[in-house]
Amino acid sequence: MKIEQADIFLFELPLVKNYVTSFGNITKKRSILVKLYSEGLVGYGEGSSLPFPFYLPEYADVSFLVLQDIIIPEIIGKSFNHPQEIVESFRKIRGYSFAKTAVETAFWDLYSQEFNIPLWEILGGVGNIIDVGSNLGIIRDKQKLIDEVQKKVDDLTPRIKLKIERNWDIKPISIIRENFPTVPLCVDANSAYTLKDIPHLKEFDQFNLMMIEQPLAWDDIIDHAELQQHIKTPICLDESILSAEDARRAIKIKACQIINIKPGRVGGLVEAKKIHDICLKNKINIWCGGMLECSVGRFFNLSIATLIGYSLPADMFSSYDYFADDIVDFPYASFQGKAFVPDNLSNFKVNDEKVEHYSIAKRQIRVLPDKLC
Repeated sequence: MKIEQADIFLFELPLVKNYVTSFGNITKKRSILVKLYSEGLVGYGEGSSLPFPFYLPEYADVSFLVLQDIIIPEIIGKSFNHPQEIVESFRKIRGYSFAKTAVETAFWDLYSQEFNIPLWEILGGVGNIIDVGSNLGIIRDKQKLIDEVQKKVDDLTPRIKLKIERNWDIKPISIIRENFPTVPLCVDANSAYTLKDIPHLKEFDQFNLMMIEQPLAWDDIIDHAELQQHIKTPICLDESILSAEDARRAIKIKACQIINIKPGRVGGLVEAKKIHDICLKNKINIWCGGMLECSVGRFFNLSIATLIGYSLPADMFSSYDYFADDIVDFPYASFQGKAFVPDNLSNFKVNDEKVEHYSIAKRQIRVLPDKLC
C-alpha cells in the first residue's frame, strides 16, 4: 500500500469537567490525528500525548512538529505491506512514541480495510467483548468522592482506579474503603514518591488494593524492584515501560507484578503486542491503559485489549464520561463494565467537519510529480 498523502491535525476537545492528576490539571484534551491516504482508502490514527511534558517528555505540540518534519517525510510516497514495515521505516527516530503511534495506527486502519478483516481478529484477539474499568481524578471533597464512586459501582464497573498524590492518598483511600469495603480498587501515583516513603507506602497494604501504579520515578525500574520487596501491594509499572525490552528487564529484576500497556506510550500496536507476549510468557498480569484518547484512539486500544494476556479490566471509560464532544459521529461507550469492540474504526465514523472545527493546527503532505509538498 503506497502512502499517497498524509494530513496531520493538532486538535483540542472540550472536557465535561477538569481532570486533575498529580502532574497537572487538564481542562481541554489536546491530541494528534493522522489521516493517511492509500489507493482509494483512508485511514485514521491518534497520537494522544498530553498538553504538557509532565507525564513523558513528548507532548502534543512536539508530536505535531515531529510528524510534520521527520516521520511523515520518512513514509510519504513509499509502499508498505504490513504495519511492521512502517514501524521499521522510522525505527531510527528515537522516542516520540505518540507521534509514531498516530501513523502506525492509521496504517493498521488501512490494513484492516484492505483485507476486510476486523482489526481485533488480525491482532489475534480472542473475542470482541472486554472488561473495562473506571478512573477517578483527584477529588478532595469527601461527599463528591463518595458520590463518584457510587456512580461507578452502580454501573457495575469491575475496577476503579483512583488518582492520588503526596499528602492526598491515605485519606481518599480510607474514605472509599469505609464506604465501599469490597470494591476492586487501585491507585495511580504518577511518580509522586521516592524510596524514602517506604514506611508511608507500607500503610497502603491495609486497604487490599489491586495495585499501586508507578509510585516512583517515571524512568525508574531498579528502585521499584526494591520497593516491591517492602510492600505487599502489587506494583504496576506504567511510564517506566517504553518498550518490550523495558518490560523484559523489569520482569527479570522483579520490579513489578503488573504492567499497564498503553499503546501510545510504547509506540503503537506492534510494540504493545510484543510486551503482551513477554508478559504472557512470564505470567505477569497486564491491562490496557489509556491517555484520554478520543474514540479514534480508543478503537485501537480496545482492539489490542482483546488479546488473551490482558487479564485485568482495561482503562476504557466512555467518551461521554470525559468529553463534551468527540470527532466521531458515534462515540465509544462502555456499559456496565463491558465494552463491545467494533470490527473497524468506521463503526465510529470520523466526522471531518468536527476534526476541522476542533483543530488548532493542520498540515498536509502529499506526493507530487518529482517532489513532496
